[in-house]
Amino acid sequence: MATRIQQLAQPKPNRLRYPDRRSVYWLDKLPPERSGLTTKIELTPCWSDLCISKKFYNQVTISPIWQVSEWALKAVPSKRVCHLAQPRAPAAGWQPACPLSVPVSTQTAVATSRICQLAQPKRRQVVEKSRHKSKHALSHPVDTITFVALAPKNDHPEFKGDRPVCWSISKAAKSYITSQRLLDLSSPKERKALYEGYDPYMISRAARSASPSPRIQQLCLPLSRKCSSE
Repeated sequence: MATRIQQLAQPKPNRLRYPDRRSVYWLDKLPPERSGLTTKIELTPCWSDLCISKKFYNQVTISPIWQVSEWALKAVPSKRVCHLAQPRAPAAGWQPACPLSVPVSTQTAVATSRICQLAQPKRRQVVEKSRHKSKHALSHPVDTITFVALAPKNDHPEFKGDRPVCWSISKAAKSYITSQRLLDLSSPKERKALYEGYDPYMISRAARSASPSPRIQQLCLPLSRKCSSE
């Protein structure tokens, strides 16, 4: 029997002899060789039952009418069952529907003077352009006074109406030449890219020499209610 020193003196096995091993869980021995071409799978009893095709029963459906047992024929309902079998009574203030009234015959009805007056259409004034004139002449003087009192106000004599959408451009606008200041303001601001020497973190001299106003200093201070007195 080899001693412990002889066992430790043995060289370690070279695991790199099998680079095509399929698993990383075996390290002390080789995986067992496959006896067949395919892997055998053992089915559990539940899987075996699920693999079986379902059986279709071609039985005749049972009729909804069935025989009543002798015990059901001899049964006597209790008071509670009889009470529940009674239909629900209507509410205390319930009344049956009123019968339909007799249809009124309108063939012999005679309209009163007030109904004839209300049946007349209203007179609407037609406004043509900006002049408020009525096509229908008013015959009664009272109606004329009412019309004058309720007539809308006339437009201002210098009113020119809405401006048309399309209008002609003046010669001065066509021959106008923009100044150099307008061209400078209309051109976008030029900024250099990062690789062209632009430094976004550079602070200008004006910002370094700027002094905050009293209002800004006041806004920078914390709120008095949040300052703890020590």
